Amino acid sequence: MDDAIARALAIGPESSAAERTIDITTLGARTGVPRRIEIWFHRVDGRWYLTGMPGPRSWYANVRAHPRFTVHLKHGVTADLPATAVPVDEPTRRRVITAVLDLQNRPEIAARVSQRQMFDDWFAGSPLVEIVFDDEELRASSTRSG
Repeated sequence: MDDAIARALAIGPESSAAERTIDITTLGARTGVPRRIEIWFHRVDGRWYLTGMPGPRSWYANVRAHPRFTVHLKHGVTADLPATAVPVDEPTRRRVITAVLDLQNRPEIAARVSQRQMFDDWFAGSPLVEIVFDDEELRASSTRSG
């Protein structure tokens, strides 16, 4: 695995918004047409996740219909990483949502949002999937650091 890719994926709570910003390309749930959007990704317990504000999200509908997608790194390195979106169980959901809200409710991030983000709202209504990269080295590194 390229060192620059490893550094770009080694995000944590202290990482900046730019460091956690990626693009993803999914296939449209109904159309099958590629769709690229900008999104934050998160790393919790050595694994990578996509989530967002509560409510329906087209990217989530897309990966539920077509779990294969591409992660496009763009901070400090440019790389296109094939991956699969994997559903998470309830304990994982609870752990990841808690970690994401700890980040979302930090003053420097919360100032950009109109209200404090509440756990119950996120737990009940936020999309959440684990990113499982095709690259065996990436999968092994998440297992080692998780």
